[in-house]
Amino acid sequence: MIAIRRLGPRFGRWLAVLMLLAAAIATDHAGAADLQTLEIVTKAGVQTFSVEVATTEEEKRTGLMFRKELADGRGMLFDFSPAQEVSMWMKNTFIPLDMIFIGADGRILRIAENTVPQSTKIIASRGPARGVLEVIAGTAKKYGIAPGDRVAHPLFNGR
Repeated sequence: MIAIRRLGPRFGRWLAVLMLLAAAIATDHAGAADLQTLEIVTKAGVQTFSVEVATTEEEKRTGLMFRKELADGRGMLFDFSPAQEVSMWMKNTFIPLDMIFIGADGRILRIAENTVPQSTKIIASRGPARGVLEVIAGTAKKYGIAPGDRVAHPLFNGR
């Protein structure tokens, strides 16, 4: 701090801002370590995704809200253990998504494609879902993901 005082208060403020930005970047990259691999076996082959897993009520409540982008091959997997009827919405979500509802056995129950950003319309699982995978809109069509396809991840029957 002695060197900062010699350089003036304006430099000290800039340095503090830079340190906060560095901490935010480090935190963001630390979250990347929490990514898990999820595979979907389709008729066309196996599609692999890197997913964040939302397990706490806060993580499930926030989901992908307020994000401006989501890369192809990335997503968020919501854990709704035990399997239950699940309802989602797009409030405060700025990017269109495909929502993939998955049963406890790892089979895809339903896909809600191209959901509308910021909509409060309820999107229901239409059956007991153990998990919901959110990916960028168009992913299901692009990779031929369909109801009945199998999802491989530890959340589903220990896989």
